[in-house]
Amino acid sequence: MARLTRIVTRTGDKGQTSLADGSRVDKDSLRIQALGDLDELNAALGLLAVELDDPPMKRQITDIQHRLFDLGGELALPGSTVISENQVLFLEQYLDAINEKLPPLREFVLPGSTRATAQAHMARAICRRAERSLWRLSRGETVNCESLKYLNRLSDLLFVLARHLARQASDKETTWNRKT
Repeated sequence: MARLTRIVTRTGDKGQTSLADGSRVDKDSLRIQALGDLDELNAALGLLAVELDDPPMKRQITDIQHRLFDLGGELALPGSTVISENQVLFLEQYLDAINEKLPPLREFVLPGSTRATAQAHMARAICRRAERSLWRLSRGETVNCESLKYLNRLSDLLFVLARHLARQASDKETTWNRKT
């Protein structure tokens, strides 16, 4: 695997960048857009992790960050597959374990309550964007279907995690006050 020894290469100054296979693509291509959204999601998860006081939960977030780098690797090397059904199942199981302790949701949840809750909602929204970007890419190029599922489950997990964090902090969630 190549290691970055020089950060400034000037090779992208004309609007293109290199993929892991050496091919050049436009910086505004759907593939690079999806990679950028994954990068932003990973950064948002890093912010969430520093807000968490729960070491096991923090380790889970860090593991997810590693899987997002794996997913980015898939995109950087067209035709490669790293994300598997097992990783999707792991997210589902983790989501179910958190969700079973929550009361049924009766109204839309307002993002907020605590910094950690707000950060989980921010990461969820970015995850949804990354998922949309990957779906757009899949319309014209081959994309690992497990990677698409992974982002879908991850956004669900982040929603449930935000609910869990809100209730942990105040035993209630702020919900939409519908004007009728």
